[in-house]
Amino acid sequence: MNTPDTPDTPNTALAWVAEGTALCAKALEGLDETAYAAPSPLPGWTRKHVVAHLAGNAEAVGNLVRWARTGVPTPMYASPAQRAEAIEAGAGLPGEQLTVWFRESARALADAMAALTGDQWRAEVVTAQGRTVPVSETPWMRSREVMVHAVDLGTGPGFADLPEAFLAELRADILARRGRDTVPAVHGSPAEITAYLAGRPCTGVTTTDGLPAEPLTPWL
Repeated sequence: MNTPDTPDTPNTALAWVAEGTALCAKALEGLDETAYAAPSPLPGWTRKHVVAHLAGNAEAVGNLVRWARTGVPTPMYASPAQRAEAIEAGAGLPGEQLTVWFRESARALADAMAALTGDQWRAEVVTAQGRTVPVSETPWMRSREVMVHAVDLGTGPGFADLPEAFLAELRADILARRGRDTVPAVHGSPAEITAYLAGRPCTGVTTTDGLPAEPLTPWL
């Protein structure tokens, strides 16, 4: 059971971060180099790209947490190009090294978030997209990454295995960011609709006239 949220601590999202991190770690267990190098559902990305992105994202979110703790502006990434280059470089690492990087970066982020005080959770930071938000939004940002990409790793959980409350929050977030007027109304199970909205493989999602819904581009 999640600890109830308070104005100063986003406990529900922190619990989702922990759950998603555990799902990713389990998905990586036993992967050999061939399996690690296999394609993911994301165009042009292998599983190695996904894990390099997750590890780099943990460090990037950690920069925002450090910003909130110290008051020193610390951007997530030096630039979009630097982010892309780091993912490509990481995708060239041995799988075992990538697994260690993922685990250590996730642990460091969890520890840093756990150390924030109530006042620090209210501190404002700037995301990689240029949005000014309280740092209390970063657990939600991270939970999206670990939950969705745990599915992208393709060795275990699907969207139907993710918490219902998380899926509902994710659907609302995606619709807001894609623009509700740009996404067709669809029918299907909540998990499959979430997969559809995220631009992932889905089953049984149809438009209001009963036709299969046209795939969306990957989100996240």
